[in-house]
Amino acid sequence: MWRAFYHRVMLKANAFAVLFITVSAFAAEPWQTVDAILGQTGKVVAGDVHRYGWPRRDLDVRVGKIRVEPALALGSWAAFSSSMVMGDLVLRPSEVEAVVRSLQNGKFEISAIHNHLLGESPMIAYVHYAGHGDPAALARTLHDALATSATPMTSASPATPTKEDDAAFAIVSEVLQRKGNMAGRVLQFGIPRAEPITEGGMTIPPTMGVATAVNFQRAGKDVATTGDFVLTADEVNRVMWELESHGIKVTAVHSHMLRESPRLFFMHFWGVGAPRAIAQGIQAALTHVAVAK
Repeated sequence: MWRAFYHRVMLKANAFAVLFITVSAFAAEPWQTVDAILGQTGKVVAGDVHRYGWPRRDLDVRVGKIRVEPALALGSWAAFSSSMVMGDLVLRPSEVEAVVRSLQNGKFEISAIHNHLLGESPMIAYVHYAGHGDPAALARTLHDALATSATPMTSASPATPTKEDDAAFAIVSEVLQRKGNMAGRVLQFGIPRAEPITEGGMTIPPTMGVATAVNFQRAGKDVATTGDFVLTADEVNRVMWELESHGIKVTAVHSHMLRESPRLFFMHFWGVGAPRAIAQGIQAALTHVAVAK
């Protein structure tokens, strides 16, 4: 009797194990396909979002005397959930039309075409997009669109931060009281809003592009900073005033999405100065934003 009972238990356990492995393989397989299509392994971030990036390392872009590192302001990216993708592509003006048409042919929505910087040379355009459906199909559309541009599709080893970088960024992190992430020699912060952001009844994780982004690159004894604050209407002018008061120029205020709730405005900026002074300007602006604690 005990042998028969043991046999039944083991059969059920084995069946459960097979089911678990099958479900796990089913969950992993779509992302393996997306990885293969896009030629890189996506980074899994908060919200079960898979992020892919294509830094425009082929471009030599300068603002004044400062050469803009790809991770500072020249990174095309895509953020995938199980049923949608959102992102932003960094393009030369001559590349925009072909990329946009290719995305639209794949049923993507274009949500913005605009600037993020001012006075950069050569001029750069930014195309924001969203697509819904099967991740593999979305990845094929995105790959084909990128292929119409000169965007490098292969990865490259990131640059190694120097001791001078580390010293400058330690000051920035101290002032902001936050821990950022290094992307080569660029320090990046993603600061989510306090309230959930929804679109079409679906909650959009902050990692899909609705968190304030602040990036820092060392420029001699100074740092350059750029990114975008994600703001509600009532926050826009208070943040703008604070940034400008600290010598950080506002370079654009516009939308990145079409149907989000609450309505959001994305404020881009550019500042160069001593690490502590620039970080204090960013921190002062953040006091006017409803950010997650």
